[in-house]
Amino acid sequence: MKLEDLNKDSQHILIIAAILVCIGIVMIYSASSCHAYEQYADSAYYLKRHLIHCLFGLFLAMYLLKKDYRDLKKHAKVFLAISIFALILALLPGVGREAGGAKRWVKLGFIGFQPSEFAGFFLIVYIADILDRKQPAIRSFMQGFLPPLAVLGSSVFLILLQPDLGSSVCILAVGFIMMFVAGVNMAYMLPFLIPVIPVFYFLIFKVAYRLRRIASYLDPWSDTQGAGFQIIQSFLALGSGGIFGLGLGCSRQKLFYLPQAHTDFIFSIIGEEMGLIGTLSVVALFAAFIWLGMQVSIKSKDLFGRFLALGITTSIGLKAVINIAVSTGAIPTKGLPLPFISYGGTALIFSIVAVAILINISNS
Repeated sequence: MKLEDLNKDSQHILIIAAILVCIGIVMIYSASSCHAYEQYADSAYYLKRHLIHCLFGLFLAMYLLKKDYRDLKKHAKVFLAISIFALILALLPGVGREAGGAKRWVKLGFIGFQPSEFAGFFLIVYIADILDRKQPAIRSFMQGFLPPLAVLGSSVFLILLQPDLGSSVCILAVGFIMMFVAGVNMAYMLPFLIPVIPVFYFLIFKVAYRLRRIASYLDPWSDTQGAGFQIIQSFLALGSGGIFGLGLGCSRQKLFYLPQAHTDFIFSIIGEEMGLIGTLSVVALFAAFIWLGMQVSIKSKDLFGRFLALGITTSIGLKAVINIAVSTGAIPTKGLPLPFISYGGTALIFSIVAVAILINISNS
């Protein structure tokens, strides 16, 4: 598939995604260079790894652009099995890598990846397939509602064991949106909410570090050197940037003040260095991406493509909204990266792959 063969929606999606990836490359180096030099004596350590992941994602994207996206239906069950297997691997001693008290990564030799990113992407493919196949009985409890819910529930349960509440909520939200749009009778959900509500209450209010996050969200200034430290540093970064920013590479908060400056809080560094203009530009790019992705879903000629485009667009859009909301203090801290921009190999690869599939759907 050549560039001139792409329709206008596909071209616009490609351009927006490319701009976001380029912003990520520049900002990752800017935000991580000091930390990388101190830890690895190489200021470009994170940049090099990010570029490798980017190139690998582009390689997969080029391959998928030459294929028919409908071929994914044939392997939907295999994808689901791989995602479940990867989530189990993360929980196994010696295989799952623990960081910050959570086992969210798998390390096999020199290869490392985050299984929840696998699960999020492959679940979208599988749910799109099952909603397409079950369309004649989509209002049925046993055929239309229970199968996708069972798949979502089992996957989310494994992710919660890591534990990773942020990814769990995001995956559930995307799955429920796909089910609702497909015509599933969501009234069947009410009996399931009764046992789920106390579980989520326990996960949020009875787990110490999550309770601290909520407390710091409500009043970060009550514990400036503890739970509120990170969000306060984010506020300082965004506030000191003003309208036009301090200039590229001139951030002060990245100098070991703002934790995770090149990952979860890279939006704050964009605000500090590029100002309000920079942050609004990023928001506008994501808004345009979501709009175009929804147009692809609406215009798709088959139901599988419609649900798949919806799931991909919703997933990327929701992650962007949550990340930006966390950086600005609108919601409590969640460990979700900013798509295309944050440092994170697995997330970047699957974001690029998702764009290729979206373009494939649009151009079919």
